[in-house]
Amino acid sequence: MHHSTVLAALLASTLFLPTANASEAAHWGYEGDVAPANWGHLSAEYATCSTGKNQAPINIQHAVKTQLPAIPFAYQAGGQQIINNGHTIQVTYAAGSQLSVDGVPFMLKQFHFHAPSENLIQGKQFPLEVHLVHSDPDGNLAVVGLMFEQGAANPLLATLWQQLPQKAGDTLTLSKSVNVAELLPKDHSYYRFAGSLTTPPCSEGVRWLVLKQPMTASKAQIEQFAQLMGHPNNRPVQ
Repeated sequence: MHHSTVLAALLASTLFLPTANASEAAHWGYEGDVAPANWGHLSAEYATCSTGKNQAPINIQHAVKTQLPAIPFAYQAGGQQIINNGHTIQVTYAAGSQLSVDGVPFMLKQFHFHAPSENLIQGKQFPLEVHLVHSDPDGNLAVVGLMFEQGAANPLLATLWQQLPQKAGDTLTLSKSVNVAELLPKDHSYYRFAGSLTTPPCSEGVRWLVLKQPMTASKAQIEQFAQLMGHPNNRPVQ
């Protein structure tokens, strides 16, 4: 009797395994076998990474000159938690901050960093780029990209870097809610293109708005992020 109970328990545990793992996406990264060049082959869910036609990041050049509407940023303090997810440092944002694209409101969900920059502007790569990720009510995404040049220290980065979660999987609550508007340059002129997520599953249909004017971050701030990541965390230009 006891033997059959153990067997039943074993069977039950194996039955649960597939569902437990289904929610765990295939492991990916920036180096070795799981590097960007291989993302499309790591999982059927990531196939778009290699088969997609509008993949990001890109080298922005030969842009068509046109009058793009101003981006109506409506941001308030809402950055609450800072997460080290092993791929980047991400700050999650409370509801209430948004921008509007094509007359549609997109809510700011989170912002995160890449070093060096993922997008290039006229062939130039920057030491750091921040992505502000927004979603509309239907789940469509709009991402604002902002470049940092090496120069004066950035006050908002100084606040965030004081509370950097050191280990992958760590989440810290920020001592005070931060306002990402403090990262934005005065000049909001931008490049626009249709692209994708720059991480698996590389889904397309993302509206990209890359600000033309870079901000500055100090050499120490850039190095602190790069050292924490331990390797570049940028997908190469597609």
